[in-house]
Order: sequence, then C-alpha cells, then structure tokens
Amino acid sequence: MGIAVLALGVGRLQAMQKAPLSPDDAKRIIDHVDRLMRGDSSRATVEMLVSTPQWKRSTRMTIWSEKTENVLIRIEAPKKDAGTATLRVGHNMWNYLPKIDRVVRVPASMMMVSWMGSHFTNDDLVKETRIIRDYNIETAFQGARDGTDVYEFTATAKADAAVVWGRIVYEVRQADTLPVWARFYAEDGTLKATATFSDYATMDGRVVPTRLRMTPQDKPGEFTEMHYLSLAFNVAIPPNMFALNSLRGS
Repeated sequence: MGIAVLALGVGRLQAMQKAPLSPDDAKRIIDHVDRLMRGDSSRATVEMLVSTPQWKRSTRMTIWSEKTENVLIRIEAPKKDAGTATLRVGHNMWNYLPKIDRVVRVPASMMMVSWMGSHFTNDDLVKETRIIRDYNIETAFQGARDGTDVYEFTATAKADAAVVWGRIVYEVRQADTLPVWARFYAEDGTLKATATFSDYATMDGRVVPTRLRMTPQDKPGEFTEMHYLSLAFNVAIPPNMFALNSLRGS
C-alpha cells in the first residue's frame, strides 16, 4: 500500500473506520489518494482510449514523475503521434510537437484545456494541483454504500488557490483507502466530470486502480479511459529527464 496508509498503522486504520475521522486523518487519506499513482518517483506505461459516439482513438504513452514537481509524458503510439511530449517542471509546462519540431510553452490559462483531445485537462495529466495544499478537506459521509464501507470527502478550493476545479468530491473505500470515484465541479457548483476507478491490482508491491475513466457531464456517450499496463515506484530518474531538451527524446 501507499506510504500514507502504512504510516497510519493497521490498528489506527481500524479505529478510524469506526470513529468519526479527524480533519488530519481526512487530509492524510486524500493526500494518499492524490499521490497514489506516483510515489517519490515513478515510471508508467499507459494506454489511453478516447471514445465518442462518432470515433475512438487509442494512444500509448510512458509517464515519468518525480515527487510532485516534475512530470514527463511521451507518446509512443500510434506512429503519427509518436514523439509528442508534455513536460512539467514546478509551475511551468511545455508541449513538444515533433511534426514541426517545436517546443510550446503552456500558459496557466490553458490548464483547463483538453490534453491531446481527451477528456482530461492539462492539469489532470500533469497534476499541477496538490489537493491538500490547494483545497480545504471535509468528511461528508462515513458509512456503508452498496454493501461497502466508504468515506466521502469534499475538497473545496481555497480562496487564493489557482486551481481548475472549485470543488472535488471523492468516494474512498474504508478498508484500503482506495478511490472509487471523484466528481469535479466548476466554481459555480456545476458538475463538469466524473472519474471512476476500477480493476484494482498490485503493481510493484502497491495495490492501485489500473483503470481510470473520465466522463464529461455535458457529452453523453463520451469518455476517456487510462489503462495502466505497468507501473513502477521509486525508480531511478536520469539527471536530465526533466530538462527542456528531454522533450525531443533521444
């Protein structure tokens, strides 16, 4: 399991399932969910399927991450998109477009824009937002739903936070603190998208949801699904992995 859950300890986790969560425990669980697929560093091979009523498109990519600051995504297939890359270092983000051999900086105003024509935003993919830093966390529900004990958390954006979503609501299983779904709301309270997590499996010693599906509220019949084919944690990251010239690959 993730570092945050191990730190809680089995006995404490069992006690939490019975007693109301403290604000600190709620923050620990949400931080665990937020960082579940990363660790201190990670390397993942992911297949992304974008589906609409008119067409479907599949893309395979490799994602490297380091802590919460650095992310590099490189598309491997299909051939026409191979080499396209996205890099985030701190608060800065760039895209590399191999067809024109150009690196383009992504301004903060574009973090809400779709990434590669998917139903994920730039912010969703590179995780500029840190939930426990940018949101106030409250426990909205603690009990059984559909035969499973769960927590429901509401994350409300702090007044000074530069974030995409005004509010995010999570459902998390109590037994292992794995996410079930997340709902994303605009600042005006309108539901914009729902993420569902499934196909839980052990990857590199950690139980994770290997499928994440994002469904936009205003586009019936459409979704984007991320399927993790491999995921390794605490991997050695080459020194120049998150340099601008790494966008072009080898």
